[in-house]
Amino acid sequence: MINEILERGLFDFYDQIDTWQEAINKSCKKLIEKNIVDETYPKQIIETCEKYGPYIVLIPQVAMPHCQECAQGVNETAVAFMRVEKPVVFDEDDRDKDAKIFFTVASEDNKKHLENIAALSDILCDEEIVEALCEAKNEEDLRKISKKYNI
Repeated sequence: MINEILERGLFDFYDQIDTWQEAINKSCKKLIEKNIVDETYPKQIIETCEKYGPYIVLIPQVAMPHCQECAQGVNETAVAFMRVEKPVVFDEDDRDKDAKIFFTVASEDNKKHLENIAALSDILCDEEIVEALCEAKNEEDLRKISKKYNI
């Protein structure tokens, strides 16, 4: 999965992002640039988070922005990666909801959506991989992680 993200250029690194809404917008930036999703997709994710809370933060430090509920504006299936040096705060009262790494999932249909989530779950179950991704500073680091863990 990381290898595909690298091949498609679907990754970004930031020092700091001030709000979770801005983080979602930035996590969709490469997907929008490559016409994988349109500008409505991050708005849908933000609206869904406002409705249900930070459901996209799966484990501490890891968010998976996605929206299947009435999701429109998805042209193809892809996953983008974003890493932020200073954790993004989703809930001031629950700092376990802070996130440094974002895997933004865009899926054309529910079957592909579930396949991507399953593949990401395999990666995120490995604490060593998560820790390495949280420490990645650039494309070279991401390539080393992809090669070391064969992901």
